[in-house]
Amino acid sequence: MGYRVAVVGATGNVGREMLNILEEVNFPVDKIHAIASRRSIGVEVSFGEQIVKCEDVEQFDFSKVDLVLMSVSGSFSKEWSPKIGAAGPIVIDNSSAWRMDPDVPLIVPEVNPDDVEWANRKNIIANPNCSTAQLVVALKPLHDRAKIKRVVVATYQSVSGAGKEGMDELWDQTKGVFVLGPSEPKKFPKQIAFNVIPFIGSFNDDGYTDEEAKMWNETHKMIDPSIKLTVTCVRVPVMVGHSEAVNIEFHEPLDEDEARELLRESPGLIVIDKRDPTGYITPKEAQGEFPVFVSRIRKDPTVENGLSLWVVADNLRKGAALNAVQIAELLHERGLIRTKAIA
Repeated sequence: MGYRVAVVGATGNVGREMLNILEEVNFPVDKIHAIASRRSIGVEVSFGEQIVKCEDVEQFDFSKVDLVLMSVSGSFSKEWSPKIGAAGPIVIDNSSAWRMDPDVPLIVPEVNPDDVEWANRKNIIANPNCSTAQLVVALKPLHDRAKIKRVVVATYQSVSGAGKEGMDELWDQTKGVFVLGPSEPKKFPKQIAFNVIPFIGSFNDDGYTDEEAKMWNETHKMIDPSIKLTVTCVRVPVMVGHSEAVNIEFHEPLDEDEARELLRESPGLIVIDKRDPTGYITPKEAQGEFPVFVSRIRKDPTVENGLSLWVVADNLRKGAALNAVQIAELLHERGLIRTKAIA
């Protein structure tokens, strides 16, 4: 017996990827619904070999589904997730709207799976920021072994993190440099082609951006509020795949060889770490893959107990759609999805 599942925001990059991954992992779906805004009614999306036409979120009866995967804006989720949850299904939301709500679990299944048990408080589960998701998968086993004191992160975030508009802008600007002449930036504040932009989101009063604040707030909620974490988020001219340079200081000794073996044995991680010119992972190689990849594991000799890592993942998968589907699988495994009798 499968579930009746709705994907809200089904025409976006992450929504389409949610549909792809639900089918790839053979999640038990009895009936799939693709939900979008009124302007996308009738737009066709794929679910395996099926073609599914989008339905209007305003007219859809959410009481007839068991599970809803949301890939929409934070403001839209703020309005709709409580309504949907009140109708009965569990909502797995990919926006930033609910991540820091104390009554909403924020979950990466490899990191804090037991938090799924209190999802019924609001029938909403939050998916973390894409950069946080891959970071905490790498940090958790190391923290469990040696207790992390401080982390310094620089991100290298692909344009797909800004949606289809971001990908289109990189493509158009790249063509423009060689063929059509320069084009003015629209989605990003400065030219992204052949450039990097050390600014994602909006500035807070302390000079950090809200994207940077999300990473330390979410890490604190999922792993340990005592971890000191500072971040610089950078947009780079890569289509898909986020990378992170991560420097960690521990309370206890942890050498690089033990860290390497620990990460190799941990769920959701693949270590590719050879000291030759190709012995590491890049975002291009991580594209389309499920795991978080770790490379360049090495001792930091400037602190007493320090390591540096390179962490890469497909941001549309582990950073968004895959993590949402893995949460759905966790709910299924623990019998927490309430099915309704089919009328």
